[in-house]
Amino acid sequence: MDAAALKAKLEEHKVETGHEIRKVKVGGFDVDGVLRGKYVSIEKFWGMVEHGFGFCDVIFGWDIADVLYDNAKVTGWETGYPDAHAIIDLSTLRFSPGEPDTAMFLVDFVSTDGKAHPACPRSLLKSVLARAKGKGYQATFACELEFWVFKETPESLHEKGFRGLTPLSPGMFGYSWLREDQNRAFCHAIMDEMSAFDVAIEALHTETGPGVYEVALRYDDALRAADKAALFKTHLKSLATRHGLAVTFMAKWNHDLPGSSGHLHQSLWSVPSSSGATSRNVFHDESAESKLSVTARQYLAGQLALMPELTALYSPTINAYKRYVPGVWAPLTASWGVENRTCAIRAIPGGPSSTRLEYRQTAADINPYVAIATCLASGLYGIDEKLEAPPPGRGDTSLSTEYASLPRTLKEATSRLAASEGARAILGEPFVDHYVRTRDWEVRQFERVVTEWELRRYFESI
Repeated sequence: MDAAALKAKLEEHKVETGHEIRKVKVGGFDVDGVLRGKYVSIEKFWGMVEHGFGFCDVIFGWDIADVLYDNAKVTGWETGYPDAHAIIDLSTLRFSPGEPDTAMFLVDFVSTDGKAHPACPRSLLKSVLARAKGKGYQATFACELEFWVFKETPESLHEKGFRGLTPLSPGMFGYSWLREDQNRAFCHAIMDEMSAFDVAIEALHTETGPGVYEVALRYDDALRAADKAALFKTHLKSLATRHGLAVTFMAKWNHDLPGSSGHLHQSLWSVPSSSGATSRNVFHDESAESKLSVTARQYLAGQLALMPELTALYSPTINAYKRYVPGVWAPLTASWGVENRTCAIRAIPGGPSSTRLEYRQTAADINPYVAIATCLASGLYGIDEKLEAPPPGRGDTSLSTEYASLPRTLKEATSRLAASEGARAILGEPFVDHYVRTRDWEVRQFERVVTEWELRRYFESI
């Protein structure tokens, strides 16, 4: 879409809704998956469309709590935190039902030399997709996210110290028609508003736990799938606030309750040829065992081979590793199986359009751009190297000694990533270096904290 086509689209919006676009909201995602953005006037926006605009690069120089890193190299005190150049992706145009006079766009960040910014997650994914296209592939992804809903406000969350929260509904009601009906106003709002926001939902249901839901976002090409997953997480929090509710996508918010998964369904398709040949799912082979092609097995073999050293990219928070405990379906080994939910990768045999892999190591706290880029890049690595997958796991593979164990802390995962030549080969030295520095910072912030558990355990007795 160019500027002329965009103006026509905005005029069409005015005719259909009666609302003229007077403001524009632009934003981009940082390494932690936080959407950083601003409102601008429509007059200012048109100049930004043509030339791009400056966006303070501190968004890549601070952590999820806006505390400045002490080890970053992409920006910092020595550079003076200058502006990064932001380019608006006009194809990401969206209208929020709650802001009918506002258009919304995502941006990509570039460095002063005009190249993709080394810390921009969306640019990372675009670079991996370009590599896939050069090999004759296009990638389709879909994200499933679990989230917990509470009868709280931002103010009450902080007043309570994030403890003693009131869930949307009590009890363990997985796949509950009853609970969905009792909270139908919120459920319908999610389905309808996300559809209007160009984040199509295939399914929404309760999971096992008080106030927990799972959403299955409709599959799409990998970049749009990442956009939709990242925007869903942000927009749902806004929607929930308007219903007097609060939402978290933490991997494990309560040790007594299940964790929150963020599974990634994926398949590779051939790039349509200029002769008009249609795209086909290269993961499907009707004559192969479990209908999985050689390409599919090489792809998952690459993911398995690099999984332990890439875990910090899939599990980016201290909290993510609280989910990695036996007995809760969170994978503990670099394993795969056919329709086996105890494995890190679940192969799903189907027809020519539905054969796919489900990456199950990830939780709901993922940065979708980073996780999808890492999935795809490691899969392409397996194809390039013609790796062979081990035999599929049967039964409970979570503690099997046949597969490599996965890191159980962010500190261990970050150390593995820092030493990984494979990560640098498939994602590039600049991004991996910056990412390792941010996770090292995260670990050090946690190691300084005196936890509630320590106080309860040691304060009086020692």
